[in-house]
Amino acid sequence: MEVGILTRRWMVVAFSMLSLMALSCHTKPAHRNRLDENGFPSVVLWAWERPEDLEFLDPQRVAVAFLAQTIVLQGDKVSARPRLQPLRVSPQTKLIAVTRIESVKNTGDQPALSATQKERVIELVLKTLERTNVSALQIDYDAPTSEREFYRGVLLGLRARMPDNVALSMTALASFCVGDRWLSDLPVDEAVPMIFRMGADDKQIKNLLAGGGDFLEPLCRASYGVALDEPVNVSFGNSRRRYVFNPRSWTKDDVLSLVTGTRK
Repeated sequence: MEVGILTRRWMVVAFSMLSLMALSCHTKPAHRNRLDENGFPSVVLWAWERPEDLEFLDPQRVAVAFLAQTIVLQGDKVSARPRLQPLRVSPQTKLIAVTRIESVKNTGDQPALSATQKERVIELVLKTLERTNVSALQIDYDAPTSEREFYRGVLLGLRARMPDNVALSMTALASFCVGDRWLSDLPVDEAVPMIFRMGADDKQIKNLLAGGGDFLEPLCRASYGVALDEPVNVSFGNSRRRYVFNPRSWTKDDVLSLVTGTRK
């Protein structure tokens, strides 16, 4: 009889512990997204290396992510090429400074991925915050597996030295978001899956999304990237920020079609 009472008591204690564990899981803080906190619009235009006159934009509806510089890793060197083409926007338009990182793969020139290179990359990216009206940073780096730890170190270093209220964004190959979990613990506000120019993964991922599927990685569910010349069938609605690439300079008609919903 006493054994039965003790067993029941242990069962009550165990059930209480499991309940507390479940409650703690449900009350885990949501991932922070500083872009949302700072009121970034739901449409963001990528402005690449070409002249862009975007003074006509409605800053309440559209932001701009502009290529600020391209960094090249080669051997033990880090070289930076700043934006050379003019970008015109109104003072009220929210800006994201994008840094493109590339690595040379030629024999003998492969990047060393040293601590010195990492520190130099961090310094160069942080300098883009000095540009007028920049209130977020984005890194565009298609890092192969061998360079991911270096990339992780760059992002950790950036987040540690950036103002707390400034968002850190990254682009992501769509394949990173459907089955590759290396993004899961990165210190970024969002990873933007690029649903265009996907190469071998194109058909598989587009079919997944067209069928109502979604990205497995939570960091990839806050936003997505598309190209104006490559329509894609997705059902995200207005719940996610949409980055749009244009292979030519932006026009008023291009932007109007986006904000009025005539393009996906």
